[in-house]
Amino acid sequence: MTEKTFYNFSLFDGTGDTNDANAWFTVDTETGALTARGTGKHPDSKETVDLNGQYVMPGFLNVHTHVTIDPDSFDGSFGDSEAESAVWAYQNLQKLLKSGVTFARQLGTDYDVDVKLKRMQKKGLLPRTPHFQASGRAFSMTGGHGDSPHGGWAVDSPDEMRKGVRTALKNGVDVVKMMATGGVMTPGDFMADPQLSVEEMHTGVVEAHHKGLKVASHAEGNPGIQNALDAGVDSIEHGFYVTEQEARQMLDQGTYLTPTLIAEWTIPAYGKGVLPDWEVKKCEDALEDTYRNFKRAFKMGVKFTCGTDAGTPFNGFDMTPREFELLTTKVGMTPAQAYQCSSLNSAALCNVADKYGTLEVGKQADFQVLSKDPLADVKNVQQEDKQVYLGGEREF
Repeated sequence: MTEKTFYNFSLFDGTGDTNDANAWFTVDTETGALTARGTGKHPDSKETVDLNGQYVMPGFLNVHTHVTIDPDSFDGSFGDSEAESAVWAYQNLQKLLKSGVTFARQLGTDYDVDVKLKRMQKKGLLPRTPHFQASGRAFSMTGGHGDSPHGGWAVDSPDEMRKGVRTALKNGVDVVKMMATGGVMTPGDFMADPQLSVEEMHTGVVEAHHKGLKVASHAEGNPGIQNALDAGVDSIEHGFYVTEQEARQMLDQGTYLTPTLIAEWTIPAYGKGVLPDWEVKKCEDALEDTYRNFKRAFKMGVKFTCGTDAGTPFNGFDMTPREFELLTTKVGMTPAQAYQCSSLNSAALCNVADKYGTLEVGKQADFQVLSKDPLADVKNVQQEDKQVYLGGEREF
């Protein structure tokens, strides 16, 4: 075993709410795992890295991204070919990593591109990309949000859902994505439109859970949020109109909430005169309700994750750090609580908390190095020239 020791930095390990001053940790360069950590005098290693008094924190886990969507196309697409989607997806994975995202979850991609890229990554053919989970194409009803020639499974009965999910599992997905409501970017439907039924979604949940996989449900309004909860999904994605009753049910069931605040905020902030009026209005009308509903859910104890819906209009793959600013200013979290949406809750939701999320001995040395204290101001994680490491090896 060859070891590398990093020293002379302040460490936020993702578990508490303070920094360890004058910290060090040692990494096994073969496995990429932390083997020891402490403060004060560091041990001798074959290789040492002086971080010059900077700040170290875990890499981010972003559990809601769409690497085959172009945030600058404004229509939810990249192109009409699998080759174009694959190239753009690879580039977007690299942008995620450069921003500090060391683990991502894809929730709906054209042509099942993420599943195929995951196979390439396992063979070492996708350098400078984060670890990620692949969903392949999302499940929607015919004509519903996400129904497209390249990017969706259209199902219209429990039997069709069963067949579709079993096929997706056979193809190698890591997580299943379902559409319980209409969405912002689909003309002619609304956040309050229920789409996949409880029975359809529950059938898919059963099939996914048989294989130990999680189910994420796009659910922006009601009754769709309630339908998704009654179907037994593992996470509510967006959840803008979550009610007090639904929050209680989420606590009872252990359901996570992925708020994607940055996706809802960017459209009215930048989209006027650029995007269709109906699209801007959907988000603009929902924003204040969203903030109020999320504050209540957070105070009740609902577990929030970190997800940005990267790929939606003006919501690029470098925007994850800005999600924490909204979690603090709009939901009322402290900086540490906002980061723990990633380090603790996102890792738990993805069933990877034994390996990723926090900088503890035995876990992967996936971290970012910042010039200013992330606990003093969440804007400090937005540093563009930060250092990013995977398994103790610098990628950016």
